[in-house]
Amino acid sequence: MKRWLPGHVTRVGRRRRIIALSPPVVLTLGFLGLILLGAVLLKLPAASRHSIGWLEALFTSTSAVTVTGLTVVETGTAFTRFGEIVLLGLIQLGGLGFMTFAVLVMRLLGQRLRLSHQVLLRDDLNQTALGDLMRLVRIVIVVVLIFEGLGTLLLAGVWVPRYGWAEGFFQALFHAVSAFNNAGFTLFAGNLSQWVGHPLVNIVVSLLFIVGGLGFSVLSELHQQWRFRRLSLHSKLMLVGTVGLNVGAFGAFAMLEWRNPGTLGGLDTFGERLWAAWFQAATPRTAGFNTLDIGELRESTAFVMIGLMFIGGGSTSTAGGVKVTTFMILLLATGAYLRHRPVPNAFGRSVSSEDVLKVLALTFISLVVVATGTFVLSVSQQLAFLDLAFEAVSAFSTAGLTRDVTTRLDGFGELVVMLLMFIGRMGPLTFGFLLATSHTDRYRYPPQTIYLG
Repeated sequence: MKRWLPGHVTRVGRRRRIIALSPPVVLTLGFLGLILLGAVLLKLPAASRHSIGWLEALFTSTSAVTVTGLTVVETGTAFTRFGEIVLLGLIQLGGLGFMTFAVLVMRLLGQRLRLSHQVLLRDDLNQTALGDLMRLVRIVIVVVLIFEGLGTLLLAGVWVPRYGWAEGFFQALFHAVSAFNNAGFTLFAGNLSQWVGHPLVNIVVSLLFIVGGLGFSVLSELHQQWRFRRLSLHSKLMLVGTVGLNVGAFGAFAMLEWRNPGTLGGLDTFGERLWAAWFQAATPRTAGFNTLDIGELRESTAFVMIGLMFIGGGSTSTAGGVKVTTFMILLLATGAYLRHRPVPNAFGRSVSSEDVLKVLALTFISLVVVATGTFVLSVSQQLAFLDLAFEAVSAFSTAGLTRDVTTRLDGFGELVVMLLMFIGRMGPLTFGFLLATSHTDRYRYPPQTIYLG
């Protein structure tokens, strides 16, 4: 008989302990590992034109994996082509999720998808049920190849004649991948400001990050059928919310900045002003690109952009934020309360009280994280409060816009922003898993009135 010693752990025991880790923990460790690997690769002499510090490499890697776009070094001048390719890979893996690629490789190798892998994939894609996950993965890959491929070809038509085949095509590929993944990384000095009035660049880049921010579940439904009436409530809320936010933001931005000499007022033609207003109104919801100097925005406009960044994009998308559907459910719940209705409803469907509770919990947690980050930055950094609040929301929402703050942070400030970026990228996955766990009480307490308001 085999003798067991205290503290003795067999291989089976170790395997069970690994399997016992919850999906959010495994995903979090995976993203941390990818960030550290990216930092090591970016620190290699072959990756940068001049030596960068470990903190700069770690910050850049974190920003790329979380598809944020905040940078402490100029991407186009600091990194070599090898470093830019590393960034491209980190953006793609971080935007779509490493579990999507891992499962795809497993299937290509002929390996069966275990239940534990399906659970991890479910959380990586921000789903609450296993369902037909492989179909969703296939749709993700097809959509990515189509849109990033078309985006690359269209942008190459602009940049190849100017920079040559090799440089122009790589510029097009880099920006197409960065745009579709809502990363906001660019190889141009001043972001996309030199293309402020170029119609094709404005249309292609904005279309890429809007589609990437819709969510693959919405794109999957649209692929099956285009009739709005037959779409799910989630897709309807996502599409209506996206259109409403973009149109409203466009009007607000144009109205507030039209005579500002530092932004729209400084442009030469009426067309340039319209393109700039549209692009800058659409980009705050986690895209991270800009064609105007964000630091020159009026405070009122910056406040509006903070709200847009906090809302973010769609679930199962490459975007961040609390999500458009979260914002829409908050509006519906408020409207239901004001109309004395028991449950919120829209398009002939009702929203369950469980979903309303999830939305309230996610929104409150996000507000606490953003408020804490802003407070810590305001205490440690000698910069304007609005600029620091803008930076904190941008980092948490993985938006990547900045009012010239990122490069002025000290080491501690960079660590705070990195933590906000990581929480913002992993938070929805982790909180979604916790909030999706059903729990049925065996007994209920009697209700009692609480005076509110």
